[in-house]
Amino acid sequence: MSRISLRPTLTVTCATGDGGTLVLGAPAVGLWRGVPAAGSYVGPGTVVGQLEVLELLYDLIAPAEARGFVVDPPRGDARIPVGYGDRLVVLDPSQLPAQLQADAGAAATGDSDAELVFRASSSGRFYARPAPDQPAFINVGDTVTAGQTVCLLEVMKTFNRITYGGNGLPASAKVVAIHPEDGADLAEGDIILELESA
Repeated sequence: MSRISLRPTLTVTCATGDGGTLVLGAPAVGLWRGVPAAGSYVGPGTVVGQLEVLELLYDLIAPAEARGFVVDPPRGDARIPVGYGDRLVVLDPSQLPAQLQADAGAAATGDSDAELVFRASSSGRFYARPAPDQPAFINVGDTVTAGQTVCLLEVMKTFNRITYGGNGLPASAKVVAIHPEDGADLAEGDIILELESA
């Protein structure tokens, strides 16, 4: 299910766990809140809580390969301290209905006629590189993967790393075009990258 967020977003990491499960991990150090309930479905672009990093709150977004039901979520405090890569939730894809399994197969193989674009998750000033004397995060012709930094968006003097991933996007894709110029002001939903399946 697609969701528009007014907060900046971070894409969680995803790794294969025991018995074919998927383990979603923290994309940064911070305080995690909004733990998904046991048995709830998580798919690409699903919000799996929020991460507070230096007093800024980010929505945590499941990457393109995440599909399954939450098993054994953590219990405890409203704000759980996590480090980079720490386990957030475990997903069990084995109980997915046939249609969702078919959708997962299509996403994995890139079988889609839809236009592939990566859009700005919020308004802000676009920066293609971490510093003026540093290389760009990505270039035309590169392959981007879920969780990879695409750019920085400056919002009220705060620089937010924007990572690749989200609803309807494959786990990896080739960059065909980068739309904004370095330093351009973007509105939420503006196209950042034009992509094709890798």
